[in-house]
Amino acid sequence: MRNPTLHDVARAAGVSYSTADRVLNARGGVAEKSVLRVQRAIEELGYQRDVHAANLSRRRVYDFRFYLPFGDHSFFSVLRDAVEAQAAARILDRVRISIRDVPPLDSAALASDLMRMEAGDCDCVAIVGSDSPALTEAVERLAELRIPVVTLISDAAPDLRAVYVGINNCLAGRTAGRLTRLAHRQRDGLILPILGKLNARDHRDRLQGFCEVIAEADAGLRLLPALEVHDRPERMQELLGAALATWPGITGIYSIGAGNRALIHILEQLGPERPFAVLHELTPLTRTALSGGVIDAVIDQKPAEEVGLALDAMKAIADDRPPLASEIIPMIYLRDNLPA
Repeated sequence: MRNPTLHDVARAAGVSYSTADRVLNARGGVAEKSVLRVQRAIEELGYQRDVHAANLSRRRVYDFRFYLPFGDHSFFSVLRDAVEAQAAARILDRVRISIRDVPPLDSAALASDLMRMEAGDCDCVAIVGSDSPALTEAVERLAELRIPVVTLISDAAPDLRAVYVGINNCLAGRTAGRLTRLAHRQRDGLILPILGKLNARDHRDRLQGFCEVIAEADAGLRLLPALEVHDRPERMQELLGAALATWPGITGIYSIGAGNRALIHILEQLGPERPFAVLHELTPLTRTALSGGVIDAVIDQKPAEEVGLALDAMKAIADDRPPLASEIIPMIYLRDNLPA
Protein backbone atom coordinates (compact mmCIF):
# COMPACT_ATOMS: atom_id res chain seq x y z
CA MET A 1 0.00 0.00 0.00
CA ARG A 2 1.43 3.37 -1.04
CA ASN A 3 1.93 6.23 1.38
CA PRO A 4 -0.60 9.07 1.16
CA THR A 5 0.54 12.15 -0.72
CA LEU A 6 -0.28 15.82 -0.30
CA HIS A 7 -2.62 15.47 -3.31
CA ASP A 8 -4.56 12.85 -1.29
CA VAL A 9 -4.71 15.24 1.67
CA ALA A 10 -6.02 18.07 -0.51
CA ARG A 11 -8.64 15.78 -2.06
CA ALA A 12 -9.82 14.50 1.34
CA ALA A 13 -10.00 18.03 2.76
CA GLY A 14 -11.84 19.39 -0.28
CA VAL A 15 -9.24 22.08 -0.95
CA SER A 16 -6.72 22.78 -3.70
CA TYR A 17 -3.20 21.36 -3.61
CA SER A 18 -1.76 24.89 -3.15
CA THR A 19 -4.02 25.46 -0.13
CA ALA A 20 -2.93 22.19 1.47
CA ASP A 21 0.70 23.12 0.78
CA ARG A 22 0.24 26.54 2.43
CA VAL A 23 -1.21 24.89 5.53
CA LEU A 24 1.56 22.29 5.68
CA ASN A 25 4.28 24.93 5.42
CA ALA A 26 2.49 27.43 7.72
CA ARG A 27 2.58 30.20 5.13
CA GLY A 28 -0.73 31.75 6.21
CA GLY A 29 -3.45 33.25 4.07
CA VAL A 30 -5.82 30.27 4.53
CA ALA A 31 -9.25 30.40 6.20
CA GLU A 32 -9.36 28.74 9.61
CA LYS A 33 -12.04 26.23 8.54
CA SER A 34 -9.82 25.12 5.64
CA VAL A 35 -6.81 24.82 7.97
CA LEU A 36 -8.82 22.57 10.27
CA ARG A 37 -10.00 20.39 7.34
CA VAL A 38 -6.43 19.95 6.09
CA GLN A 39 -5.13 19.13 9.57
CA ARG A 40 -7.93 16.58 10.06
CA ALA A 41 -7.18 14.97 6.68
CA ILE A 42 -3.47 14.74 7.54
CA GLU A 43 -4.30 12.96 10.79
CA GLU A 44 -6.90 10.61 9.29
CA LEU A 45 -4.75 9.62 6.32
CA GLY A 46 -1.55 9.29 8.39
CA TYR A 47 0.25 11.61 6.00
CA GLN A 48 3.98 12.05 6.71
CA ARG A 49 5.87 14.80 5.02
CA ASP A 50 8.87 13.80 2.89
CA VAL A 51 11.33 16.26 4.41
CA HIS A 52 14.13 15.26 2.04
CA ALA A 53 12.01 15.90 -1.05
CA ALA A 54 10.76 19.19 0.39
CA ASN A 55 14.30 20.35 1.06
CA LEU A 56 15.36 19.42 -2.47
CA SER A 57 12.47 21.36 -3.95
CA ARG A 58 13.40 24.41 -1.88
CA ARG A 59 17.13 23.84 -2.52
CA ARG A 60 17.68 24.07 1.23
CA VAL A 61 21.24 23.97 2.59
CA TYR A 62 21.79 22.93 6.21
CA ASP A 63 24.34 25.14 7.96
CA PHE A 64 25.94 23.47 11.02
CA ARG A 65 28.81 24.74 13.16
CA PHE A 66 31.19 22.82 15.44
CA TYR A 67 33.19 24.47 18.22
CA LEU A 68 36.17 22.17 18.80
CA PRO A 69 39.15 22.41 21.17
CA PHE A 70 42.52 22.79 19.51
CA GLY A 71 46.10 22.21 20.63
CA ASP A 72 48.40 19.33 21.57
CA HIS A 73 45.64 16.81 22.26
CA SER A 74 45.56 13.58 20.24
CA PHE A 75 41.88 12.84 20.82
CA PHE A 76 40.70 16.27 19.69
CA SER A 77 42.82 15.85 16.54
CA VAL A 78 41.00 12.56 15.88
CA LEU A 79 37.66 14.27 16.57
CA ARG A 80 38.48 17.11 14.18
CA ASP A 81 39.44 14.60 11.47
CA ALA A 82 36.05 12.92 11.96
CA VAL A 83 34.19 16.23 11.55
CA GLU A 84 36.19 17.11 8.43
CA ALA A 85 35.47 13.66 6.95
CA GLN A 86 31.74 14.11 7.57
CA ALA A 87 31.88 17.60 6.04
CA ALA A 88 33.25 16.12 2.83
CA ALA A 89 30.86 13.13 2.85
CA ARG A 90 27.69 15.19 3.37
CA ILE A 91 28.19 17.86 0.73
CA LEU A 92 25.84 16.02 -1.65
CA ASP A 93 23.19 16.02 1.10
CA ARG A 94 23.37 19.83 1.08
CA VAL A 95 24.97 19.93 4.54
CA ARG A 96 27.53 22.69 5.12
CA ILE A 97 29.78 22.20 8.16
CA SER A 98 32.17 24.77 9.61
CA ILE A 99 34.64 24.42 12.49
CA ARG A 100 35.57 27.10 15.02
CA ASP A 101 38.61 26.67 17.27
CA VAL A 102 38.36 27.14 21.04
CA PRO A 103 40.95 26.54 23.80
CA PRO A 104 40.54 23.13 25.51
CA LEU A 105 38.91 23.04 28.97
CA ASP A 106 38.19 26.79 28.77
CA SER A 107 34.46 27.24 29.18
CA ALA A 108 34.80 31.02 29.50
CA ALA A 109 36.44 31.30 26.06
CA LEU A 110 33.82 29.01 24.50
CA ALA A 111 30.98 30.97 26.14
CA SER A 112 32.47 34.24 24.86
CA ASP A 113 32.54 32.92 21.29
CA LEU A 114 28.95 31.67 21.53
CA MET A 115 27.78 35.01 22.92
CA ARG A 116 28.96 36.67 19.70
CA MET A 117 26.59 34.62 17.56
CA GLU A 118 23.49 36.28 16.10
CA ALA A 119 20.14 34.92 14.94
CA GLY A 120 20.41 33.18 11.59
CA ASP A 121 24.16 32.54 11.83
CA CYS A 122 23.56 28.79 11.42
CA ASP A 123 20.89 26.12 11.87
CA CYS A 124 22.49 24.29 14.80
CA VAL A 125 25.67 24.33 16.89
CA ALA A 126 27.68 21.44 18.36
CA ILE A 127 30.01 22.24 21.25
CA VAL A 128 32.64 20.43 23.31
CA GLY A 129 32.84 22.30 26.59
CA SER A 130 33.02 22.19 30.37
CA ASP A 131 29.86 22.96 32.31
CA SER A 132 29.90 26.45 33.84
CA PRO A 133 27.50 29.34 34.60
CA ALA A 134 28.96 31.35 31.70
CA LEU A 135 28.41 28.49 29.23
CA THR A 136 24.89 27.92 30.54
CA GLU A 137 24.12 31.60 29.96
CA ALA A 138 25.48 31.40 26.40
CA VAL A 139 23.44 28.27 25.58
CA GLU A 140 20.32 29.95 27.01
CA ARG A 141 20.89 32.98 24.77
CA LEU A 142 21.26 30.75 21.71
CA ALA A 143 18.00 29.01 22.60
CA GLU A 144 16.31 32.43 22.65
CA LEU A 145 17.82 33.10 19.19
CA ARG A 146 16.39 29.75 18.02
CA ILE A 147 19.85 28.25 17.45
CA PRO A 148 19.73 24.78 19.04
CA VAL A 149 22.87 23.49 20.78
CA VAL A 150 24.09 19.87 20.71
CA THR A 151 26.65 18.97 23.38
CA LEU A 152 29.33 16.51 22.30
CA ILE A 153 31.74 14.38 24.41
CA SER A 154 30.83 16.18 27.66
CA ASP A 155 27.37 17.42 28.60
CA ALA A 156 26.70 21.03 29.58
CA ALA A 157 23.59 23.09 30.32
CA PRO A 158 21.48 19.90 30.30
CA ASP A 159 18.19 21.78 30.80
CA LEU A 160 18.83 24.09 27.84
CA ARG A 161 20.75 22.17 25.16
CA ALA A 162 18.81 20.22 22.54
CA VAL A 163 20.55 16.85 23.00
CA TYR A 164 23.76 15.31 24.33
CA VAL A 165 25.70 12.96 22.05
CA GLY A 166 28.35 10.82 23.71
CA ILE A 167 29.07 8.03 26.14
CA ASN A 168 27.74 7.66 29.66
CA ASN A 169 30.90 8.89 31.36
CA CYS A 170 30.00 7.56 34.79
CA LEU A 171 29.65 4.05 33.33
CA ALA A 172 32.95 4.51 31.46
CA GLY A 173 34.62 5.30 34.77
CA ARG A 174 33.02 2.25 36.36
CA THR A 175 34.39 0.14 33.51
CA ALA A 176 37.89 1.45 34.19
CA GLY A 177 37.39 0.66 37.87
CA ARG A 178 36.29 -2.89 37.07
CA LEU A 179 39.35 -3.47 34.88
CA THR A 180 41.59 -2.15 37.66
CA ARG A 181 39.97 -4.42 40.23
CA LEU A 182 40.42 -7.45 37.98
CA ALA A 183 44.10 -6.61 37.62
CA HIS A 184 44.42 -6.50 41.44
CA ARG A 185 42.56 -9.71 42.18
CA GLN A 186 43.99 -11.34 45.34
CA ARG A 187 46.58 -8.61 45.88
CA ASP A 188 46.72 -5.21 47.57
CA GLY A 189 47.06 -2.05 45.55
CA LEU A 190 47.60 1.70 45.58
CA ILE A 191 45.46 3.34 42.88
CA LEU A 192 46.08 6.79 41.38
CA PRO A 193 43.41 8.55 39.26
CA ILE A 194 44.52 11.42 36.98
CA LEU A 195 42.12 13.88 35.32
CA GLY A 196 42.15 17.15 33.40
CA LYS A 197 39.84 19.35 35.47
CA LEU A 198 37.14 18.56 38.00
CA ASN A 199 34.83 21.17 36.47
CA ALA A 200 34.78 19.18 33.22
CA ARG A 201 31.61 17.14 33.58
CA ASP A 202 32.93 14.14 31.63
CA HIS A 203 36.09 13.98 33.77
CA ARG A 204 34.11 14.42 36.98
CA ASP A 205 31.61 11.71 36.04
CA ARG A 206 34.33 9.25 35.05
CA LEU A 207 36.15 9.84 38.34
CA GLN A 208 32.93 9.31 40.30
CA GLY A 209 32.18 6.01 38.55
CA PHE A 210 35.77 4.81 38.98
CA CYS A 211 35.86 5.64 42.70
CA GLU A 212 32.53 3.90 43.29
CA VAL A 213 33.84 0.60 41.90
CA ILE A 214 37.22 0.82 43.63
CA ALA A 215 35.40 1.50 46.92
CA GLU A 216 33.48 -1.77 46.50
CA ALA A 217 36.73 -3.70 46.75
CA ASP A 218 38.19 -5.16 49.92
CA ALA A 219 40.34 -2.94 52.15
CA GLY A 220 43.40 -4.08 50.16
CA LEU A 221 42.82 -1.37 47.50
CA ARG A 222 43.65 2.18 48.56
CA LEU A 223 42.58 5.13 46.40
CA LEU A 224 44.95 8.11 46.29
CA PRO A 225 43.82 11.73 45.77
CA ALA A 226 43.27 12.50 42.07
CA LEU A 227 45.88 14.54 40.21
CA GLU A 228 44.47 17.48 38.19
CA VAL A 229 46.84 17.94 35.23
CA HIS A 230 44.74 20.32 33.04
CA ASP A 231 45.38 17.97 30.06
CA ARG A 232 48.94 19.34 29.76
CA PRO A 233 51.88 16.93 29.28
CA GLU A 234 54.33 19.13 31.21
CA ARG A 235 52.00 19.25 34.21
CA MET A 236 51.45 15.48 33.95
CA GLN A 237 55.24 14.99 33.99
CA GLU A 238 55.65 17.15 37.08
CA LEU A 239 52.73 15.91 39.17
CA LEU A 240 52.98 12.22 38.27
CA GLY A 241 56.72 12.24 38.90
CA ALA A 242 56.11 13.74 42.35
CA ALA A 243 53.34 11.22 43.09
CA LEU A 244 55.53 8.24 42.18
CA ALA A 245 58.29 9.62 44.41
CA THR A 246 55.85 10.07 47.31
CA TRP A 247 54.07 6.74 46.83
CA PRO A 248 56.56 4.38 45.13
CA GLY A 249 54.14 1.49 45.64
CA ILE A 250 51.52 2.74 43.15
CA THR A 251 50.09 -0.32 41.36
CA GLY A 252 47.31 1.19 39.24
CA ILE A 253 46.81 4.40 37.23
CA TYR A 254 43.60 5.59 35.61
CA SER A 255 44.13 8.52 33.24
CA ILE A 256 40.77 10.15 32.61
CA GLY A 257 41.82 12.93 30.22
CA ALA A 258 44.82 13.96 28.14
CA GLY A 259 48.49 14.78 28.68
CA ASN A 260 49.20 11.10 28.15
CA ARG A 261 52.39 11.57 26.15
CA ALA A 262 54.19 12.32 29.44
CA LEU A 263 52.40 9.48 31.23
CA ILE A 264 53.43 6.94 28.58
CA HIS A 265 57.03 8.20 28.68
CA ILE A 266 57.15 7.68 32.46
CA LEU A 267 55.62 4.20 32.18
CA GLU A 268 58.21 3.26 29.55
CA GLN A 269 60.98 4.30 31.93
CA LEU A 270 59.51 2.19 34.75
CA GLY A 271 59.69 -0.94 32.61
CA PRO A 272 58.14 -4.28 33.69
CA GLU A 273 57.45 -2.98 37.22
CA ARG A 274 55.16 -0.23 35.95
CA PRO A 275 51.62 0.15 37.38
CA PHE A 276 48.56 -1.29 35.62
CA ALA A 277 47.30 1.56 33.40
CA VAL A 278 43.90 2.33 31.85
CA LEU A 279 43.56 5.34 29.51
CA HIS A 280 40.83 6.88 27.36
CA GLU A 281 40.62 7.23 23.56
CA LEU A 282 42.35 5.21 20.88
CA THR A 283 44.77 7.62 19.20
CA PRO A 284 48.04 6.94 17.37
CA LEU A 285 49.82 7.56 20.69
CA THR A 286 47.73 5.19 22.83
CA ARG A 287 47.57 2.57 20.06
CA THR A 288 51.38 2.39 19.95
CA ALA A 289 51.60 2.23 23.74
CA LEU A 290 48.94 -0.49 23.93
CA SER A 291 50.47 -2.65 21.20
CA GLY A 292 53.88 -2.23 22.84
CA GLY A 293 52.67 -3.33 26.26
CA VAL A 294 53.30 0.06 27.90
CA ILE A 295 49.64 0.44 28.93
CA ASP A 296 46.98 -2.22 29.51
CA ALA A 297 43.59 -0.98 28.27
CA VAL A 298 42.01 1.90 26.36
CA ILE A 299 38.34 2.91 26.65
CA ASP A 300 37.37 4.52 23.33
CA GLN A 301 34.20 6.50 22.66
CA LYS A 302 34.35 5.99 18.86
CA PRO A 303 34.56 9.65 17.76
CA ALA A 304 33.68 8.97 14.11
CA GLU A 305 30.40 7.36 15.17
CA GLU A 306 29.86 10.17 17.67
CA VAL A 307 30.21 12.90 15.05
CA GLY A 308 27.91 11.03 12.67
CA LEU A 309 25.22 10.73 15.34
CA ALA A 310 25.64 14.41 16.26
CA LEU A 311 25.06 15.44 12.65
CA ASP A 312 22.03 13.15 12.35
CA ALA A 313 20.64 14.78 15.50
CA MET A 314 21.36 18.30 14.19
CA LYS A 315 19.62 17.53 10.90
CA ALA A 316 16.58 16.11 12.71
CA ILE A 317 16.38 19.20 14.93
CA ALA A 318 16.65 21.49 11.90
CA ASP A 319 13.74 19.57 10.32
CA ASP A 320 11.65 19.91 13.51
CA ARG A 321 11.90 16.19 14.18
CA PRO A 322 12.93 14.59 17.48
CA PRO A 323 16.57 13.41 17.37
CA LEU A 324 17.20 9.68 17.65
CA ALA A 325 18.99 7.98 20.55
CA SER A 326 22.43 9.50 20.92
CA GLU A 327 24.28 7.44 23.56
CA ILE A 328 27.47 5.75 22.39
CA ILE A 329 28.54 2.38 23.80
CA PRO A 330 32.32 2.70 24.33
CA MET A 331 34.79 0.09 23.11
CA ILE A 332 37.37 -1.54 25.39
CA TYR A 333 40.63 -2.13 23.54
CA LEU A 334 43.31 -4.48 24.82
CA ARG A 335 46.58 -5.37 23.15
CA ASP A 336 44.86 -8.36 21.48
CA ASN A 337 41.84 -6.70 19.80
CA LEU A 338 43.24 -3.54 18.23
CA PRO A 339 41.52 -2.77 14.89
CA ALA A 340 43.54 -2.77 11.69
